Amino acid sequence: MERQTRATRNCSAGPADRGSADRGSASLEFLGAALLLLVPIVYLVITLGELQAAAFAVDGAARHAARVAVLGGEADPRRSAEAVVDLVLDDFGRSGDERRVSIDCGGGGCAAPGTRVRVTVQLDVRLPFAPPVLGLDQMLVVPVEASAVQPVSRWVSPEDAR
Repeated sequence: MERQTRATRNCSAGPADRGSADRGSASLEFLGAALLLLVPIVYLVITLGELQAAAFAVDGAARHAARVAVLGGEADPRRSAEAVVDLVLDDFGRSGDERRVSIDCGGGGCAAPGTRVRVTVQLDVRLPFAPPVLGLDQMLVVPVEASAVQPVSRWVSPEDAR
């Protein structure tokens, strides 16, 4: 009986002695793996948030610019639409991004009754934390675009629109 207890003691003591060198490494492995997984996920969330905010800004700017181009009493609807785009994008905090505005009136005048006015707004969004080394901040740009169409009322005469 004594032999069995010695053998049992030796077997139970063996793995505990072998594992003493690895004690505490699981927490280090967990922290290392968490950092390797967490940093890209946080960057992805920040980047997607920036792109979504830019998409909302561009969509709102295109809609409001199309409305102003249709309802505006100015002789040049392009100038008023561009001013609205600048105002809306500045409200969304997109004042530093490069933007392009194009207005298409279907070949005719923008104030003609029944004309469909299409305003397209394009915005170049720079990815967050892009370093200026080797021009990476200029290369890591995502274009975001939205367009809106508004019809000019058939009941408005061209003289009233001016």
